[in-house]
Amino acid sequence: MSSVIKIRQITRDFKMGGEVLRVLKGLDLDIEKGEYVALMGPSGSGKSTLMNILGCLDTATSGTYELSGVNVSTMTDDELAEIRNKEIGFIFQTFNLLPRTTALENVALPMIYAGATKAERTKRAQKVLEDVGLGDRMDHRPNELSGGQRQRVAVGRALVNNPSIILADEPTGNLDTKTSEEIMNLIDAIHQSGNTVILVTHEEDIAQRAKRVIRLRDGMIESDTRQ
Repeated sequence: MSSVIKIRQITRDFKMGGEVLRVLKGLDLDIEKGEYVALMGPSGSGKSTLMNILGCLDTATSGTYELSGVNVSTMTDDELAEIRNKEIGFIFQTFNLLPRTTALENVALPMIYAGATKAERTKRAQKVLEDVGLGDRMDHRPNELSGGQRQRVAVGRALVNNPSIILADEPTGNLDTKTSEEIMNLIDAIHQSGNTVILVTHEEDIAQRAKRVIRLRDGMIESDTRQ
């Protein structure tokens, strides 16, 4: 198997007044293509910071990060934005949808940055919305959708550019139990179709759906178990 993510001795420092707070303390991690990984840890363990680095939303203070064989540790913000759009699909707890645009337009958005034509965007976004069970809600705006439907739109948007990695940050955090189950079934199916899925969660039952659980504590990997 080839590593889609390879990080070596990653640290991340934040300046707090005159102090320097080291949130990640020299992490090494390999994630293979097609893996289903849950990142867990208490508040302040560094899991959100690690997620932001893996997602190219933030860069490490020191260490190296190779994504699909490309060293992204030294990239400029513009280069990171480009690789993020092409390689990574994000699913957030708060959905992060544009309120005044339809489900179809929200899903098609990443394709604008990828340079697709309007016809290509519409066709692909329609297919993705059908795949996530929202074929009849394409013209609805977020405020006309339930929480679960909004998260389905967010999942569709994450998938639209055929990314190599799906990063899901507490994807069921704002949903009731039944809807959480539906969204997790969708994420399981995304993994089964060949995507690498990395899930940040503090819920044990959600983490147990992954094939590998990495627990962080105090900026270090405490345990890394396959199940």
